[in-house]
Amino acid sequence: MSKQTKTDVVLIGAGIMSATLGSLLKELVPDWEITVFERRGSAGEESSNEWNNAGTGHSSLCELNYTTEKPDGSIDVSKANKVNEEFQVSKQFWSYLVNSNLIRSPRDFIVPVPHMSFVQGEKDVTFLKKRFEALSVNPLFEGMEFSDVPAKLAEWIPLMMKDRKVDQPIAATRIETGTDVNFGALTRILFNQLKKQNVDINFNHNVDDIKRANDGSWELKVRNMENGSKDRINAKFVFIGGGGGSLHLLQKTGIPEGKGIGGFPVSGLFMVCKKPEVVAQHRAKVYGQAPVGAPPMSVPHLDTRVIDNKESLFFGPFAGFTPKFLKYGSNMDLITSVKPHNLTNMLAAGAKNMSLTTYLVKQLMLSKEQRMEALREFIPNAKSEDWELLVAGQRVQIIKETNAGKGTLQFGTEVINAADGSVAALLGASPGASTAVSVMLEVINNCFPQHMKEWEPKLKEMIPSYGAKLLQQPELIKQINATTNEALGLVSKKSSTSASALA
Repeated sequence: MSKQTKTDVVLIGAGIMSATLGSLLKELVPDWEITVFERRGSAGEESSNEWNNAGTGHSSLCELNYTTEKPDGSIDVSKANKVNEEFQVSKQFWSYLVNSNLIRSPRDFIVPVPHMSFVQGEKDVTFLKKRFEALSVNPLFEGMEFSDVPAKLAEWIPLMMKDRKVDQPIAATRIETGTDVNFGALTRILFNQLKKQNVDINFNHNVDDIKRANDGSWELKVRNMENGSKDRINAKFVFIGGGGGSLHLLQKTGIPEGKGIGGFPVSGLFMVCKKPEVVAQHRAKVYGQAPVGAPPMSVPHLDTRVIDNKESLFFGPFAGFTPKFLKYGSNMDLITSVKPHNLTNMLAAGAKNMSLTTYLVKQLMLSKEQRMEALREFIPNAKSEDWELLVAGQRVQIIKETNAGKGTLQFGTEVINAADGSVAALLGASPGASTAVSVMLEVINNCFPQHMKEWEPKLKEMIPSYGAKLLQQPELIKQINATTNEALGLVSKKSSTSASALA
């Protein structure tokens, strides 16, 4: 670690969020001193790691839980629109980095993979068709196709249709502009670039405490985990982007905005197939409907993954439970997160989410063969010997009081910042990494309002749609898609594809 005891910005955690915020700030204010502390030995080892998440470029192209059916039978697409626009923002910033030669090879972290939704049964087929009709007229979802014809589905997803007994209605949507994103690789690329820009990056360093200094800045107690030495670092601004570890550090700040917030850890497991002859038969990310009682993050999906230029298939996630808030965390994480100010919310959450508890218990008790049976809903002839179990990353869902009452379990990503903007923490889970740029722009806007006017020209240079609602500007969407697809090496779906024709 460097000898400096003062810095402008401290980023806690070397995941995709800190990497993104650091990259944005270095473009906006190159002369600011930025210091990073990460408890692991390298960047992107926790939730951002490519083996700890599904790698879906979340843009609502296939995720059924981002669209809900209203009481009148219509489909609410508001969340789908929001997530899609946020992913468009990420692609614009990544494209800027490529065009500025700050990222050399986008192929190292993003590749085109079709996104699909797949359902069975009359009720779900009806829902999917209505969802398609609501989205396909939307310029953000141009190119979406629908089919309920088994022969057509066999062309799209041959591995899933082979040996399938079609004894009930079946349907799928497909859009070729989906992506597989290696967030671990992207995180490492960004931190390598930040290091070249003189960002002080300290691995194997744990932030033990964070307190407000007399002048309003923040004093951090940092421990070198290799030799046990301790240092005090003073920072004008602190971003807590430590994944599941963020909650404990937020609590240590003592800011009133963090009061009452609790966390519930959920671990994930995937079944993984690396056999080339099986992998070659499927190229898509195919999402289904979540089981009753499952959290939204447990929507089953069969994914093509591209990691280190090798393709594999992921199926899951299967939920698990451990009291750890990080994959490499402590079994005391959950109990030590319970404080007098969040106890009521934590107890209320337990009472209100018995179905989730029951679901998690059932998931924990599954044998490999039972998991294979779930996989066979997607691949009827799947063989147990072709698949292995992979323990993915930890996710900590936010528990807080909302309009829905005390102990509401939140699914999503949320920024908590002090009123004076001197500290911010990121809590929550999916869609997380896919929307990292939008989320970090929220941090910048909330914490540096005095600079936003002077920074706006640079922000618009990096993100052409900055300040605009894409949904209201179809021509801008086309322009952005063309430029980002070219910069990132993505194949764009031809506009000649009929989005409204039912196969």
